Amino acid sequence: MRVHTLDQLASSGQLAGRRVFIRSDLNVPQDDAGNITEDTRIRASVPAIRTALDAGAAVMVTSHLGRPTEGEFRPEDSLAPVAKRLGELLGRPVPLVSNWVDGVQVQPGQVVLLENCRVNKGEKKNSDELARKMARLADIYVNDAFGTAHRAEATTHGIAKYAPIACAGPLMAAEIDALSRALGNPKRPLVAIVAGSKVSTKLTILNNLAQKVDQLVVGGGIANTFLLAEGFPIGKSLAEPDLVPECKKVLATLSAKGSTLPLPMDVVVAKEFSPTAPATVRRADNVQADEMILDIGPSSALALGHIVRSAGTIIWNGPVGVFEFDAFADGTHQLALAVAEATANGAFSIAGGGDTLAAIAKYGIGDRVSYISTGGGAFLEFLEGKVLPAIDILQQRAA
Repeated sequence: MRVHTLDQLASSGQLAGRRVFIRSDLNVPQDDAGNITEDTRIRASVPAIRTALDAGAAVMVTSHLGRPTEGEFRPEDSLAPVAKRLGELLGRPVPLVSNWVDGVQVQPGQVVLLENCRVNKGEKKNSDELARKMARLADIYVNDAFGTAHRAEATTHGIAKYAPIACAGPLMAAEIDALSRALGNPKRPLVAIVAGSKVSTKLTILNNLAQKVDQLVVGGGIANTFLLAEGFPIGKSLAEPDLVPECKKVLATLSAKGSTLPLPMDVVVAKEFSPTAPATVRRADNVQADEMILDIGPSSALALGHIVRSAGTIIWNGPVGVFEFDAFADGTHQLALAVAEATANGAFSIAGGGDTLAAIAKYGIGDRVSYISTGGGAFLEFLEGKVLPAIDILQQRAA
């Protein structure tokens, strides 16, 4: 994917004295008192802002926060806590500007934070009128918010059509590079692990990946439905029997291209969904009617580890068991270690999705995964093969 980048513009001296409008993702969690409880997204936004400031640009930054009602500003929707934290990270005051659509005063070498963009009428509907107004504020538009790339909104898509120059910030550029490397021209074998509670939420991903990967692995409730499709007893495990025909189509797609979908040969079961429930290892064809599958068994974990360690490229989305409960965490733990080891041996690994990131944090392998996507819905839609509007418009502007 070819897009212009902020770093390219900075290195060629095109930012000095220019008005730079940066769309960041500063949608951070807050407690009931409005205090920021986790600031990863704010810290991740700093490199783009510093690049523009260091190059002598007049910098405007905006983001959404929460779910405000357009045209109805409320104090709890304000980016004020973000402005304070951003100022601490940059080591300078970051003024917060309200009612900014019709004009912003900011000088070269200065930065301001523009109040919650989703308060503006027409933002979510990608209003052309709003987009044109915002574009007039800037000489250069920078999208550094991959987490919103799957949404066509005025600050993620519309403004990019009309700004004199539109480019990707470092976070967006890194996501584009990583995803393109994983799916566009991957080092083979390409292995994808797709897990989660429901086939229905990942069916499009499974269908898309089945056509591209050398090995597709499923886990969690998704694996249970595939086991059902293959005639295995799954007791009272979480599954979607009505999607068995769809699972069989995925299996047929893989079979037609000479690939297989390895299902668990053994599983860890319990009679209730509880962290204190006694765990039992059973062969996959011996699950009892009153049991539920909560993890893959040791033999399956060993086999999965071998598949992952032999990969050239790994895409990981979802844990293979209820890793939050220690008795049912070993499968995901072994998977995490295999991904880390494969990466250390030269494989390219990309991981995404909230539960996946939680597992990576739990097992301390964050520095041993090639790229961790924080995109959430955008990451999943990319895996589905969908066109992401915010990236598509940047590609059009670079053509």
